[in-house]
Parts: sequence; C-alpha cells; structure tokens
Amino acid sequence: MPPAFSDSPASGRSPVTRRTVIGAAAAAAAPFLTGLATPASAAPPAVRPRALSGGGDLGPNVLVFDPSTPGIQAKLDQVFRQQESAQFGTGRYALLFKPGTYTGLNAQLGFYTSIAGLGLSPDDTTINGDVTVDAGWANGNATQNFWRSAENLALVPANGTNRWAVAQAAPFRRMHVRGGLNLAPAGYGWASGGYIADCRVDGQVGPYSQQQWYTRDSAIGGWANAVWNMVFSGVQGAPAQSFPNPPYTTLDTTPVSREKPFLYLNGNEYRVFLPEKRTNARGVTWGNGTPRGTSLSLSQFYVAKPGVTAATLNQALAQGLHLLLTPGIYHVDQPIQVNRANTVVLGLGYATIVPDNGVTALRVADVDGVRLAGFLIDAGPVNSTTLLEVGPTGASRDHSANPTTVQDVFVRIGGAGAGRATTSMVINSRNTIVDHTWIWRADHGTGVGWDTNRADYGIVVNGDDVLCTGLFVEHFNKYDVQWYGQRGRTIFFQNEKAYDAPNQAAIQNGSVKGYAAYKVGGNVTAHEAWGLGSYCNYTADPSIVQHHGFAAPNASGVKFHGLLVVSLGGQGQYEHVINDTGAPTSGTSTTPSTVLSYP
Repeated sequence: MPPAFSDSPASGRSPVTRRTVIGAAAAAAAPFLTGLATPASAAPPAVRPRALSGGGDLGPNVLVFDPSTPGIQAKLDQVFRQQESAQFGTGRYALLFKPGTYTGLNAQLGFYTSIAGLGLSPDDTTINGDVTVDAGWANGNATQNFWRSAENLALVPANGTNRWAVAQAAPFRRMHVRGGLNLAPAGYGWASGGYIADCRVDGQVGPYSQQQWYTRDSAIGGWANAVWNMVFSGVQGAPAQSFPNPPYTTLDTTPVSREKPFLYLNGNEYRVFLPEKRTNARGVTWGNGTPRGTSLSLSQFYVAKPGVTAATLNQALAQGLHLLLTPGIYHVDQPIQVNRANTVVLGLGYATIVPDNGVTALRVADVDGVRLAGFLIDAGPVNSTTLLEVGPTGASRDHSANPTTVQDVFVRIGGAGAGRATTSMVINSRNTIVDHTWIWRADHGTGVGWDTNRADYGIVVNGDDVLCTGLFVEHFNKYDVQWYGQRGRTIFFQNEKAYDAPNQAAIQNGSVKGYAAYKVGGNVTAHEAWGLGSYCNYTADPSIVQHHGFAAPNASGVKFHGLLVVSLGGQGQYEHVINDTGAPTSGTSTTPSTVLSYP
C-alpha cells in the first residue's frame, strides 16, 4: 500500500486553513392580473396572483446529453475549467445523461457540479470511462474538494479504478462502479471526506489518505484501509467491527432510511422518483430491477429559476406544487414555507438559497413526509436566528410511518462573503431523518473571522426519535451539535472545533474548558450514537485546551460507540474524549485518543 500521507502542504496557502495544515495519519416573478375596471366609488378588488404552472425547461445550467450528442467531452471539459478552482464562485451546473451507453468520457467534476443519470436504475446509464475528482488545482491536497456530487450512473473505469478524491458535501449516491474506487488524490495527498449511499462497487474501495468516511446501505467488493474513523451501516462486504484498531465501526443494518429523490426520464417525460422508506436496511435499493417507491411528474413541480422571489415560491407551494430549484443562487426576503405533507423541495446543481435581511431560509410545518434534498443554504450578512427549521417549536406529531427527510442539504456561514447565523439547523419534528449534511462555519475564504462570520450553534435537535446518518458539523463558536430530543440516534459524526478561537477565555463554557462538539442535554434519558470524531486545530492560540469532545448525561439509556478526539499537530489539546472519560491528547503526533464505548 502506498504511504497514506506523503504530500506536504501547498506552498503559500494560509496556515489558518485546516485543509492545508493538517496531516492526515443550487424565472421571474409571476405576472399579476390587474383586475376589471370598477366604478370610482367602489373599492378596487384584491389583486390576485395568476396561477403558476408546473413543469417547463430546466434552464441553461442543466446540460442534458444523450449518446448521440456531439462534443460531450468538450462540454464537460469547459464546465470543469470554469469550476475546477471556483470554490466560492457563483457558477452552478447539473450534467444529466439520458439512459444509454457512453464511451470514452472522463467527466472531471469541479465545485458546484453534479453529474447524474436519468434512468430508474444506475445500470440504465453506463459510462465507459470515468467520473473523476482529483486535486491538481490544490497541488494534490483534496481536503477542500467540497460541493460536488455523482448519482445514478454505472461506470466502467478506463483503467479499472475510478478516482473520487473528495472532502465534505460531495455525495456519491446510487452509483454502480464496475471496478474499483479510489478515494485519494493522485500522489495520495491529504483527503477529508466523505459519504457513499445506495452504491455498488464491484471492486475494492481504497480510501488511502481519507481521514474519515461513512458508507450506508451499499455493497462493496472490499475496503482497503482506515485512518481515523471509517463507519459502515447496512453495507454488504464491509469490514468487521474492530474500532479502534483498525478504526472500523460497522452496523449490520441502518435502522431507518429512505433514499434521496431523483430526476429521471420515463420516455420523454421528466419525473421525480420518491424511494420508499426502509427499516433495518442493508444493500442497494435498485439491485433487483425497478426500485420501490412512487413518482411525480415534473408538471407537479414549480421549476424555479434564479431571480424568482420567495413570494412566488411560496405561492407555488400554496397551490400544491412541489419545488425544483434549477442551478443558481436564490435570494429570499422571507422564509420558504413548506406547509403541506409530502412536499418535495429538490435542488439541482447545488442550487443555493441566500436569506436576506436576517430571515430564515426555509421552514417546514409539523407534517408528514416532506423531502428536502440537494441544495445549499448560504447565510447572509445580516444575522439569521436560524437558517433551516424542520417543524415549529413544540412540534410533537408522530411521523414514524412517513418521516421528513433532509438529504444533501448543506449550510455555509461565511467563506463566500460575510455571513452570520445564531443557529444553522433546528430539527423540531419527530422522526426526522437527516441523511448527509455538512453544516460549516467557514474557516477560510472571505468574510471569515471569530466575530465576522459569527455562528454559535450548528444543529439543534429538539424533536424526539430523530436519526442522523452522516453528520458533518464544523467550526462553530459554541456547540456544534446540541441534542435535546429523546431517543435520538447518530451514525457517523465528523467535527472540527473553530480554528480561530482567539484564546482560552473566548471558548470558556462556565467552569468547563471549551464547548463540546456534540452535547446531549441533561434531561435526555435515551440516546445512541456510533462512530464520532472531533478534531481541534486551534491555530490562533495553540495553547487552548478543550476539556472534551463529547458531553452527555450519565444515564443507562445514553450510549456511545466508537469515539475519538484528535489534536491536529498539537494545535490545542483535549483533556478527555467524553465527559471525564478518555485519555488526553498530547504533543504534535496527531494521534487519536479513543473510547470504545460509553458508559
């Protein structure tokens, strides 16, 4: 096996950026009727908006190919050249391939680029070639390869192995790799990912330098190695449970899962497939032909284009339409309000919602079966109390038969400019499934600083019976995760504490040194979590001490499995792993301190 961490940091990059210092051992507003002329003495009638239509074209940044399309590779290369290093740019693209076979392609993916097949099964759309993510733009450092995705394709890699060297917010879903999958960049440089779900990899998955990874409800031919935290649930072919040596946390099944909605073609009609819920899931949903679930015609969706107002989006929802957000940036001056059960809000190409004037970007009522998927929320410069709220405060209905799902919904505060939010994501509805999120207070880019992109809390879970599968939350000024609901479960958690804390006093939490990355409320009597890691990299003051990565009440029903904390090169230290348990980190060796189970 090649060395896991052979590259050195790219020269000239800011030392504050974790991803260069650590060693890794998503239409215009609707026209309005003017009303009939009335006598001057009569009050004018209320102005009513014209009913909105569903369906329509997908806009200029959705590129649709079929096997006879000329110049596919040249178009792919053009998009890649634009997006390769545009980490905080405004370009957004979805590359969609109609069912059929494509030969000799190498689709390199840059920032805010999604590639997907338009069949019901990945095997309906085969690329004899590759879908590649590498890190040449960053001198072999893949730790900033965020915000890109691959879905619903079969790949026959040119050399037998496809390269997918990604970091956070880069899902690999419903893919069939007829060969191997290499998760490291060329040269085996640093890498910090990642997430796989509902995939089949016929050959071996080689994470090599990847520090952590979560794989869910898939089938693999093998798994090569582990660095800090590799977690599997419902994966055929996964390595056996062996945390901490090697650090594999393996669950035979995923307790509850429902795959992400996806766009597909039924003949010449676009539809959105809605996979059904599974319990105790294991393996892919599409292995025996047509997947199980229902579908909606695109005519049932308001197909939104950048520039549309929040009022129009809410009118569409009030009419009973679903939302399809085509690629681009959407400014909203009021919350997008999802009040109807079973509503779908689906983004393409990392459609991005920016709340103006401190509003909440999106709110969901306490209803069954809402599906939020595939978009980015980017905090605005005026502080938002919250950015995403699933259920109102006090939500209490039982949604176990038909939960709300939040999938590939990402949150960013700062980086693309100053952004502020007190709490990024609040989950109040019971039984919600948060399936792959990255909630990130930026540690690099523009508008970054301890108070500039102030964001105290990442995710707050108040609802009971909430499940998180693939939870990435980083750099918040106080708690990254606070969990107050009963019977919550998390499978895989990745965290870094805020790099830019200026000194010990800035993070002092009463008598406790620092805010835990993941805190379970003191009144919680039942909670369980598997495969959790927290890292500190206090570059502004390396002398900062963090008392622990995890905090929880000492109750028999509160259980943790496979915990670790890491000091990155000695930039700050942890005294314990969870509560007062676990050995301290020390020195500059970047060696995890682990706890197999707690209590």
